[in-house]
Parts: sequence; C-alpha cells; structure tokens
Amino acid sequence: MTSLTKALGPGILIACAAIGASHLVWSTMAGASYGWSFIILILLANFLKFPFFYYGQNYTSITGESLLSGYKRLGEKYLYLYTCVNLLTGSITISAVGMLTAAMIASSLDNVEMINLTYTSIFIFIILGAILVFGKYSILEKISKIIIIILTLFTIIAVIFLIFSSQKEPSSAKEIYNSKELFSFATLAFIIKLFGWMPAPLDLSVWPSLWMHSHKEKNLHNPSKKEVTIDFTIGYLITTILACLFLALGVLALFNTGTTINSNITGIEFSNLLISMYTNSIGIFAKPIIIIAAFFTMLSTTLTCLDGYPRSLAASITLFKNSKLITSYKIDTLYKFFVLMHILIPSIILIFFVESLLSLLSFIAIIAFLTSPIIGWLNIKVMTGPNVPKKDQPAKWIKTTSYFGLFFFIIISLAFIVIYFSTN
Repeated sequence: MTSLTKALGPGILIACAAIGASHLVWSTMAGASYGWSFIILILLANFLKFPFFYYGQNYTSITGESLLSGYKRLGEKYLYLYTCVNLLTGSITISAVGMLTAAMIASSLDNVEMINLTYTSIFIFIILGAILVFGKYSILEKISKIIIIILTLFTIIAVIFLIFSSQKEPSSAKEIYNSKELFSFATLAFIIKLFGWMPAPLDLSVWPSLWMHSHKEKNLHNPSKKEVTIDFTIGYLITTILACLFLALGVLALFNTGTTINSNITGIEFSNLLISMYTNSIGIFAKPIIIIAAFFTMLSTTLTCLDGYPRSLAASITLFKNSKLITSYKIDTLYKFFVLMHILIPSIILIFFVESLLSLLSFIAIIAFLTSPIIGWLNIKVMTGPNVPKKDQPAKWIKTTSYFGLFFFIIISLAFIVIYFSTN
C-alpha cells in the first residue's frame, strides 16, 4: 500500500488538467441543450480517448523514457510536429482556462467589468506561475491532490442538491431530438467542441510521461507497470464520473428552462448564468457550493496547463539539442522561461484580442479535435514500436479501440471541414 501511495500522482494530475472547461462548459452545455441523451456521447468521448492517454503513462513505465523520446524514435520530424501542435494550442488554451477561472471569482462579486476580469486572469497566471517556478513539481502534486478531493466532494454535493430540489419531469428522448435538430451542422460543431476537450485535448497525453520522471525523483520510487495502471485508472475514472456529474448539473438546472447561451457571451456573463440557474433550482444557500466547485475546477486546469505546456516544450527543445534519447531532463532554465512565456502571451491575448469567452473556448476546442488524429497516430506508432516488447504492448481490445478512435477522429474531422467550407 505504501508503494502504491507513492505511485499516485501523474494520473491525478491529468485528471486535474482534464476536469476544466471540458466539464464546466461543454458537459454543462450538453446537458443544458440536449438533456440526458448526450451522456452517451460523453461516455463515448472518454472511451475513445482512453487508449491514447493510457499509452502516455504506460510507455514510460515500460521503456523508462518519455513519450516525447518515443516521438523522436520515429524521427525528429514527428517531434517537430508535436511541438508545432503544442505551440499552436498552448497559449490560447491557457488564455481560455485562465479567463474562466477569473470568471468564477467574479461571479461572487458585483459590478465587475470585463477589464477587471482580464487583469484578474493575469494575476492568477502570475500567482500560479510563481508557485510552479519556486515550488516545482512537489508543490504541483500536493496542490492537485487537494484540489481533486475538494472538487469531487463539492460537485457531488451540488448534484445531490439538484436531484432532490428539481421538480421538473425528465424530457423524453423524442422531445430532445426534435427540439435540438441533432443532425444539423450546428450540432455537429458542438459535438466536435465537446470531443475536442472531452476529457482533454490529446496532446495532454504527453504530460503524464513527463510528470512520471519528476514524480520518481520526488518520491525516490520507481513504480511498477501495475502501479502506474492503477494511478492512471483512478485519475481517468474520476475524470469520466465528473464529466457525467457536470452534464447532470446542466440537465437538472438548465434543460428546458428556455435559457439560451449566446456565442458572444462574456466570461462573467457565462459564469453568472451558470451560478444563477443552479441557485434558482437549488436555492440561494447553495451558491457558495457551486462557486467553490466551479472555481476549483478551473483552478486545477489552469495550474496543470501552466505546468504541462512549458514542461513539454522544454523537454522537446532538450531532445532537439541532444543526439541521444535522454530519459530525464535538466530543463529547469528552459522550463522557467516557458512558464514566463505562457504567462506573457496569454496575458497579451486576453488584453488585446478576447471579448467573448465562448468564442475563444470554441476556437481552441475545434483546433484540439482537428489535431487529435495527429497525436493519436503518433501515440499508436510509439506504443507499438520495436522498443516496446510484445508482452508489454497493449491488450488487443485497447489496440482495437485506439484504431477505431483514430478512424473516428479522421472521419468526423473531414466531415466538419467539408461541411464548413461548403457552407461558408
């Protein structure tokens, strides 16, 4: 049990990274707009992405090297490809999750204007960046474990309150399908946004393999393959369960209320809408519970994103500069530089380019989905490569699921692109 406790960490961190806008925004909106029917799609998204995140931790437990080293084994061009995806998505993602974190704070205040929300986001970046730079991996893991406990507890409490307070009769599947035209392009676009960030963008699958090196140095423990699998499974199950709970919040509090969510809505307006709808259904006494659950949801995501993107960039640059496939990285200086970069650039984005929270979230969610085939293919190639012994390669059902998931991402991406350009 002691060794298993020491092994827990990277899987919990990926849960913290995943449980953010994908849950608070897309799961809640799915429930609010489409009712219980979308729980099938949420479970499908988590199931299809499961192998790719599983490969991230398991590859490192088997080979002792990070997933990025595996990319380099395929050829340096593939490492460049991942780095380009990282650079494309990192700053925009941090801008979005930081803005939503600030909105959760602002929802408890009165008369907060957009400019205040922007600078609150920047303040959050600075505080979290300082924690990461000076506290390093150790403080990241400690904070994340506390956050995931608080988040899970308060989300369960919120759902229980809504279940017992809701007087609405659940809508039939027929009503849901007819009311929302599930086969329209607008619904396809929403599904892509949901799948893009549910449970998380696939490029995040690299992060646990990097966290495992830092976790090993911190705990002086080399986890077994079984311990790594348990750590991953716990984190992924928490992520999936909470996605369903946030959909339940959307169904119970918002579905069939006549409320529409404008695509140009600001961060404060969106957070206030969520809080007001929940408290109208539960009672004003529950407002602190909802705010705390929402705030910790986004804080955990912002913290891990502000660590994960710089960490993976620093590791990539280190690999580019070394001819050998290194298994541990002396990347402190590069890491600190990229943390600062991921504070500065998102701050600039928020100050000069962002007015609508949902527009920003929609853009990055679509990009995340369209890049899924790239990361998915790389992960399959690495996990089935010659340096992974046949006995350690994934079970047949996991391999089959990953190929099916890759096929799904490609087909839906092509369909979206064709329909988008044919209608614009």
